[in-house]
Amino acid sequence: MTSEERPAQPAFASSLVANRPVGAAVLAVTPGEPAGIGPDLLIALAQRERACDWAVLADPDLLTRRARRLGLPLQICAAPTRRPGALQVLPTPLAVQVAPGRPEAANAASLLAALRKAVHGCLSGQFAALVTGPLQKSVIADAGFAFSGHTEFLRDASGAADALMLLVAGRLRVACATTHLALKDVPRVLSAELLHSKLRLLLNGLVERFGLDRPRVAVLGLNPHAGEAGHLGREEIECIEPVCAALRAEGAQVAGPIPADTAFTPQRLQEVDAVLAMYHDQGLPVLKYAGFGQAVNLTLGLPFPRTSVDHGTALELAGTGKADAGSMAAALALAASAANASASRNARCSATPHSGAQQGQRMRGSNAQGKPPASD
Repeated sequence: MTSEERPAQPAFASSLVANRPVGAAVLAVTPGEPAGIGPDLLIALAQRERACDWAVLADPDLLTRRARRLGLPLQICAAPTRRPGALQVLPTPLAVQVAPGRPEAANAASLLAALRKAVHGCLSGQFAALVTGPLQKSVIADAGFAFSGHTEFLRDASGAADALMLLVAGRLRVACATTHLALKDVPRVLSAELLHSKLRLLLNGLVERFGLDRPRVAVLGLNPHAGEAGHLGREEIECIEPVCAALRAEGAQVAGPIPADTAFTPQRLQEVDAVLAMYHDQGLPVLKYAGFGQAVNLTLGLPFPRTSVDHGTALELAGTGKADAGSMAAALALAASAANASASRNARCSATPHSGAQQGQRMRGSNAQGKPPASD
């Protein structure tokens, strides 16, 4: 989908979200690949009490059959419910039923339709946030759809100009300037324009989704030792440092470029609210080591909060009852928290319409050098 084809965000969407009472969030939930563990996780978590309403966009027969296989009670409801053992389901029929562990490409169109339906609901104010289970990208590609991942699909479907993947594990937050890209292509794709856009998304997202007034961000270098003054690469000198300096001049608390090998020490992490890595495997191994199974993928830049699990479809575990629901539980909790933070902030901004401009003036007038300490 091109930028010209992206739908515009309805003008009334933000006001609906702003007027929603805190704690009244309704989460749209898509289980993901029906042959994977996504349905299992939702069925397992449905056995517990819930703090907010979930509206699951899925095939009711899939959930009923999977619950029976897992030996868990499940009542499919048309109306909102928080009763343990019950789920509100907005029917999105599959083309063909699947056996656990055996995906069917014929269902790709249905899975994408569920995502579009969820996006429309979020934009219209029906839902406060979206939580997605893992999809099998290869299956969707086999069906003939151009699909590189949830992040890009939701960006285009929502009309967002750009999006940023932020992984969260407790207080550790790591975003990636580039995502699913071959390592050899990263230096070519990395540009001042791209980096500036991603940093803006990260700074704004930390304010909107986490309620941080003055977020602090550490920006990693691309090369070993952040380029060693140009001896190990010039991307830091020609691209990363100028962008960081420009944002610091505006008052943003941006430190960098920082050598990646020392950026994740406990002392450094205490000084920042998030880290921006230059590529996928520069930042995510550290985060997943620290919190795999409990981490959450949060998409910044969308006009609504979207979270997802930190793992894949785990086809071999589907229907066995052995899948760990920790990351899905964390994704649901963070989605509700982010939705409430956004609603509270929108309500405050509506009550004090000049607060945003005043905050911008304070940022531009502040001094935040963000100089990184010496490295080895």
